[in-house]
Amino acid sequence: MPMLWLEGRRLDGDCAVFDLRDRGLMLGDGLFDTSLAVNGRVVFADAHMDRLAGSCAVFGIPFDRWAAARTLTEAAAEIGTGALRITVTRGAAPRGLLPPADPAPRTIVAAHAGRPGAVWRPVRLASTGIRRNETSPTSRHKCLSYLDAIVALDAAAAGGADEVLFRNTAGRAVCCATGNLFVLTGKVLRTPPIADGVLPGVLRRIVMELCPDLGLTAREESLTPSDLSAADAVFMTNSLRLIAPVVSVDGVSLSADGFQTLQGLARALAALVEDRHGSCRWIAEGPAAWPISA
Repeated sequence: MPMLWLEGRRLDGDCAVFDLRDRGLMLGDGLFDTSLAVNGRVVFADAHMDRLAGSCAVFGIPFDRWAAARTLTEAAAEIGTGALRITVTRGAAPRGLLPPADPAPRTIVAAHAGRPGAVWRPVRLASTGIRRNETSPTSRHKCLSYLDAIVALDAAAAGGADEVLFRNTAGRAVCCATGNLFVLTGKVLRTPPIADGVLPGVLRRIVMELCPDLGLTAREESLTPSDLSAADAVFMTNSLRLIAPVVSVDGVSLSADGFQTLQGLARALAALVEDRHGSCRWIAEGPAAWPISA
């Protein structure tokens, strides 16, 4: 059972008094962020707080960044290693779509102790007919309403896949249900631009920043589904998976020609986490144990 905090106060168990008129519950009017805790610290904490604070500002949801950061820090210290989630809702309001003039936001933190099961794990993708709407601001922020991703991922899992390949309304390959998408061709690493309808992932940015020291060129470029099949390696990133090689799309195996380069990138990421947050065996050893196929 996760440890829970509501408005910065640790709950005794998993129950709390909560206003059932909350717009997060009734309308999905809110935002969230997921991060990794290692050795009692939030990995890339400032980047996560920057993004969440920026998203709250875009949607006009008041957000006490420093109070939220204190709670996350406390939660990470409690669990040592594990997964953290912070949820911010606009709070309770009368019925109707229009936001209240004086919102009373609510902040919830959940902390799950233990190694996240998906870290470094290779994935198989399944395409979905559900399109990512690049014209919607929700495509660029972690909004509470995740039904498109839920439906698509449920269908992918039923077919034996681990993740989803989303296209946008222009037919471009853009992202997975829970992470950003990258393709490696030679020494060039490409990922779709934010304008294509993707989330500005924390790990997305970190991976791109690591590239120059590894002799790689990182580019934001639109991708087609055929770019994945022609690449030397394909992978996805998120804060709990870190780097996850994509081994197949719709049952068709992808190239592993760039696998050695991908391992080098993963080792660089593991070294960065260790430098900032201390050693962690399963982060350091994970890429070395990668299978070529899931």
